[in-house]
Amino acid sequence: MTSPTLIAVKGLELEVLHIPRAQASNTLSPKPSCVFLHEGLGSVALWKDWPQKVCESLDCEGWVYSRRGYGQSEGIPDVRGAGRLRADYMHHEAQVVLPALLAALNIQSPLLIGHSDGGTIALIHASQFEVASCVVMAPHVMVEDISIQAISQARDNYDKLKPRLAAFHKDVDVAFWQWNDVWLSEEFRSFDIRPLLHHIQAPLLAIQGMDDAYGTMAQIDEIAEQVPHTQVVKLSQCGHSPHKDQPQRVLQALKYFSSSLGKIQRH
Repeated sequence: MTSPTLIAVKGLELEVLHIPRAQASNTLSPKPSCVFLHEGLGSVALWKDWPQKVCESLDCEGWVYSRRGYGQSEGIPDVRGAGRLRADYMHHEAQVVLPALLAALNIQSPLLIGHSDGGTIALIHASQFEVASCVVMAPHVMVEDISIQAISQARDNYDKLKPRLAAFHKDVDVAFWQWNDVWLSEEFRSFDIRPLLHHIQAPLLAIQGMDDAYGTMAQIDEIAEQVPHTQVVKLSQCGHSPHKDQPQRVLQALKYFSSSLGKIQRH
């Protein structure tokens, strides 16, 4: 695996990590590139080695990046004032930044793998752009009271969270407050991407833990209702981070999902 580098995208310096395909010489079976989209407090480093395991399991290359203000990507001046995120920040990421990044990396029709906010961004992107397939873990398609309660609790516990998060972000205050402030803002309460979901044509896998403190099963049930071809996986003994709480079960679900795509393509 290579080391992260900075790439200019839409005038921003974004941290990007490339995971080469282990069997690069096998040109007879091209695989879509996996693009990993992190959670609201995530970054390249916070994924740890999970993207590498996914790419090895699926035999594909991968790309991991940190959104602005996260990881080692360019920061946000006055993040709690003039630089405060707008309520449509995930739409902007999905419709403007991600397409520009994919173009810069020469990636067409990727396999998107998103967690939490990253899952929401993946869904918005897949509703309007061509993707090979889409995997979302604990996505948010609407705002629930349980989400606001958990994020409010994170705000109250930030002094305890900060030392742990600081290891994964060059400016941990920017990373935390850009996420926390927008989610707890009054204008964000009406955030709802359900009207977009029926536009998703690509194969879709939705995974959520049954003990998720940030959302109920209504999140992925709503996805399945709007996108009938969705494969749904509900994991017991699993919280908001399925790839951390149940890594083997998630990898198994990904392998099954990927193999089913191959069968569909061969037919």
